Amino acid sequence: MATNPAHPNGEQIEEPLGEPEPMSSDSEGVNEPLEVSFGDSAAQRRRASISTRPGNPRQSTSCFVHTLLHSGVRSGTLDDEGIAQRSPADPTPDQEADAHTQSRHLTKQQLSDMALGIRELSKKLGKIQVKLKVRNVFLLTKAHDQSLVAKTRSMAKWLLEQKSLDGHFYTVWVENTLERNEAFNAEDIVSKDPSYQHRLRYWTTELCRKKPHTWEIVLALGGDGTVLYASWLFQRIVPPVMSFAGGSLGFLTKFDFQQYPETLTKAFRDGVTVSVRLRFEATIMRSKPREHERAQHQRDLVEELVGTLADDISTHYPDGSHSILNDCVCDRGPAATMSGIEVFGDSQHFTTVQGDGICVSTPTGSTAYNLACGGSLVHPEAPVLLITAIAPHALNFRPLVLPDTIVLRIGVPYDARASCWASFDGKERCELKAGDYVTISASRFPFPSVLPLDRKNEDWVDSLSRTLSWNKRTRQKAFDDSPK
Repeated sequence: MATNPAHPNGEQIEEPLGEPEPMSSDSEGVNEPLEVSFGDSAAQRRRASISTRPGNPRQSTSCFVHTLLHSGVRSGTLDDEGIAQRSPADPTPDQEADAHTQSRHLTKQQLSDMALGIRELSKKLGKIQVKLKVRNVFLLTKAHDQSLVAKTRSMAKWLLEQKSLDGHFYTVWVENTLERNEAFNAEDIVSKDPSYQHRLRYWTTELCRKKPHTWEIVLALGGDGTVLYASWLFQRIVPPVMSFAGGSLGFLTKFDFQQYPETLTKAFRDGVTVSVRLRFEATIMRSKPREHERAQHQRDLVEELVGTLADDISTHYPDGSHSILNDCVCDRGPAATMSGIEVFGDSQHFTTVQGDGICVSTPTGSTAYNLACGGSLVHPEAPVLLITAIAPHALNFRPLVLPDTIVLRIGVPYDARASCWASFDGKERCELKAGDYVTISASRFPFPSVLPLDRKNEDWVDSLSRTLSWNKRTRQKAFDDSPK
């Protein structure tokens, strides 16, 4: 096994996937391991409404994707047990508060390199076995579902009783709302052993945002919605997520809860296979009102984004970013009239969508809202971005499949009759008023999902047949050509 000689306690640590070396986290989760980073590039940046001005170049970081791409995983190096080897951590990350560069600020070449690197890493990880040195286990479930809370209690008790391979007991983290939950009954759990009082701990959304490196693995109990919740909790750095089925469908839940003792014992002892899924980053851009200027509705969004005013950075300002695993949806909301939405790709105006809205989906989310809108089913490894209109008032609007290196912008024109509403993986719903838009591009923070060791592919086609009964019908009878 690869070890980390620089550990402050002098321990020898197996850590191909989790954490290059312990480090502190700032309030923005910048100095964390799971991020694609770039050196000081002289490449020309994007135009003003897509990118920021040059300055504060980012140095190499000690990050998950970057480290694995430049270590044994890139060359496919394995040890005698088939475990991935890993080189020492990269140089220390920047300590500047503004070190993180949003993906919409990257050049076209940087976006291409990032997306290609994540896909290459995902292919490599699908063929090898990665050992995690687990100390802190993050349990995630639907706190309002009493049956799942009972299962969470059962798993938490089991984990508290177990020891790791090097003799350490696990620290189990559950949602802080479960501390007073009657079904979970935390007091009864900690009464079994005095050490449980310190090893049963509680996480909050704020802790997930500030210190995502605290946990080596996330165990999600529920359906695909619970996995999306994990993506929402960890907007940047995401620990490897092992999901146990307990919902309705199960495209992302790969493990059977009834077998969790055997599954977890094998995973912690022998290692796991990880699939790295590319996420998108969506940034809300608000229109700046201008004093002593013509009426707001006389401004032109097309001119401001791709026309003569494209280099004017004073027209809009950012108002929050979201990492999305499934989709970003802009719809008419409570308005009775249909919406008018402008769609831009890089520096080109694509079209104006008139209808109930538009869905921009990742390949992972192609089987969600995109499917309900009539969009294509896309394999999660496909390097694409999907655009599907929601009830368009046009007979010839077909779904679009675009490369995932494009920077997409979806905005409300200044002369629109009503505002639109945007949601990100079904959460953080907000209003887009006239002149506002959302920028969508590939995220530098991918989503690592744990797969079964005995089934290293993702069985995507099997999931379609099992959950959606895809292309199932009575088989046609053969012709009877026997002589009469």
